[in-house]
Amino acid sequence: MTQDQIETLRTTPLPPFRHIVDGQPVAASDGGTMRVVSPIDGSLLTTCARGTKADADAAIAAARRAFDDGRWSGLPPAARKKILLKWADLIEARALEIAVLGVRENGTEIGMALKAEPLSAAATLRYYAEAIDKLSGEVAPTDPAFLGLVHREPAGVVGAIVPWNFPLMIGAWKFGPALAAGCTMVLKPAETASLTLLRLAELALEAGVPPGVFNVVTGEGAVVGAAIAESMDVDVLVFTGSGATGRRLLEAAARSNLKRVYLELGGKSPNIVFADAPDLDEAAKVSAQGVFRNSGQVCIAGSRILVERSIHATFVEKLAAHAAAIRVGDPLDSATQAGAMNSERQLMQNLAFVGEARAAGRHVIGGARILEDTGGYYMSPAIVADATREDRVFREEVFGPVVTVTPFDTEAEAVALANDTTYGLAAAVWTSNLSRAHRMVRKVRAGLVHVNTYGGSDLTVPLGGVKQSGNGHDKSLHAFDKFLDLKTAWVKL
Repeated sequence: MTQDQIETLRTTPLPPFRHIVDGQPVAASDGGTMRVVSPIDGSLLTTCARGTKADADAAIAAARRAFDDGRWSGLPPAARKKILLKWADLIEARALEIAVLGVRENGTEIGMALKAEPLSAAATLRYYAEAIDKLSGEVAPTDPAFLGLVHREPAGVVGAIVPWNFPLMIGAWKFGPALAAGCTMVLKPAETASLTLLRLAELALEAGVPPGVFNVVTGEGAVVGAAIAESMDVDVLVFTGSGATGRRLLEAAARSNLKRVYLELGGKSPNIVFADAPDLDEAAKVSAQGVFRNSGQVCIAGSRILVERSIHATFVEKLAAHAAAIRVGDPLDSATQAGAMNSERQLMQNLAFVGEARAAGRHVIGGARILEDTGGYYMSPAIVADATREDRVFREEVFGPVVTVTPFDTEAEAVALANDTTYGLAAAVWTSNLSRAHRMVRKVRAGLVHVNTYGGSDLTVPLGGVKQSGNGHDKSLHAFDKFLDLKTAWVKL
């Protein structure tokens, strides 16, 4: 990757984007379009189709036909594997082009975008493709007069609704295992991050994924997302996003066909630093990266740092130094370490949290709108150095470069503060005490607990939340569980 290559791709004109349904690019049924505005400079990039309920229904019907006639689920596992591996190769070959397209649309810094988006999606496809022919059924240990067989079968049509922060990475966590299992899919991207998933759908067809197996419909959640959730022909619904939307999806599933719904609903993740942390400067550096990368627009961001009181002032000083060293700016400059906010709306929401903390008399470091003359949506990292558990910024998910730092005195108090949230997605603990580390892993209620690090867990381990962070798991072989049904055959011999 060179800066010259990036600059060439930055200025490449973009055509209007259309849905991919039943193997074809199609416009919205009423001709509607959505403006695609770049958070880099506020400019109009292109348009994409503003989907209607009829568009969603057409995609679902295509996916239903493709599943029922067995054009995908009926293939031998090795044949599906070959196609998915080719798809991964095509994504990897065009990784820079896809990454720049995504950055132009959602503002993630290019270094992270390249690794976390197309290259991550390709790796995820390969992981699940390689697992296809390793899945098998079971023979039950029962009465020898009978044969009890447990078959694993694809669940059917999957609806997927994915967010704007990492659409390819999170999208692949859904469509990788779903397609590998033999399901077909209708995917709705976020309104502000649709283009790269449409591009991936084109590459899927080029790789040999049959028409109707992988459909992408763009549009508003209240229209396209609702149609998917309410459909009687969608068997499984997977979603990453807000708790409010997750609740509406559950209600829609209850009103329709009681489809299975799996939700990842964000977090307010505690990052607990004890005085015996192995390296306090390293803890501060990694903690800064764990909340300020991608401008804080990360589900597992360690946005609540809890610090033992004896080192609180020292830690805040170190954290502030590392935050100040982060280069915020043009996300298509390879030297940039944190890019733009996804939208002006998200930027203003983040600034409102910081303003409220300042108004309450909290010690706030940073947290201003910057580079406003570019027309883009940029914000300096914000540290609320003395937040309390009563502060809204301590309790609610900000989804921006805003972190709170709160002192504690005892291990029991650290646990109580960590668990004082409706969320339970991720957490971390920094300590040299092995026994304490294991105690904290057990006591902190989260689906992922880091020890002396933050972020970076790979595909081999699951990611899922507890409490109001959702249910079900992305990543690892456990992700197949969402997309496979168990069927028993009971045979009298």
